[in-house]
Amino acid sequence: MTLRVDHAVSSGTFSLDGETFDVDNNIWVVGDDTECVVIDAPHSVADILAVVGDRKVRAIVLTHAHDDHCRVAPALREATSAPILLHPADRPLWELAHGGPDDVSAYLWDVDLSDGMEINVAGTTLHVLHTPGHAPGAVCLSAPDLGCVFTGDTLFHGGPGATGRSFSDRPTLEASIRAQLFELPAGTVVHTGHGEDTTIGAEAQRLRP
Repeated sequence: MTLRVDHAVSSGTFSLDGETFDVDNNIWVVGDDTECVVIDAPHSVADILAVVGDRKVRAIVLTHAHDDHCRVAPALREATSAPILLHPADRPLWELAHGGPDDVSAYLWDVDLSDGMEINVAGTTLHVLHTPGHAPGAVCLSAPDLGCVFTGDTLFHGGPGATGRSFSDRPTLEASIRAQLFELPAGTVVHTGHGEDTTIGAEAQRLRP
């Protein structure tokens, strides 16, 4: 049973601060032939389950709680019986996407992510890196055995994620990237939340002071 990363793209919308945009989101699934972890839950449960196949989903790990990354997380949890993991600092964004405490069934996630936490699946470990800036609870997931890191919207091919909207801050984001991501080996492949892959080394060159 070979450890691997599977990928697909799902299309939908992103809404924040009264504006809505069409977006394509990457779906990332890490595992082997029997079990896996799903990273982010964008627009379509069916799109995600097509990547999962008949494997057991051990966890739904959210890089942050913008609605295009977490919209179908409760429905995916219902379909797979897997827990939702989210950093608690993203509670305000989760509430925007899913409603407040009065909508308890959609409101709750199951496990709080924290910096340094380890998520085990298929004989490998995903290391949680708290990288606030794009969102206060944004995290990246480093997978040393696979030579990659899953960055959500923290780091893209071409530079840091966007910080022009509520709950975001550019200096915080750049500090997170330098402290957490640029400590990884330069050859580490960066699997992003949108668009194409890059490497830590390539982005470190772009973000030099």
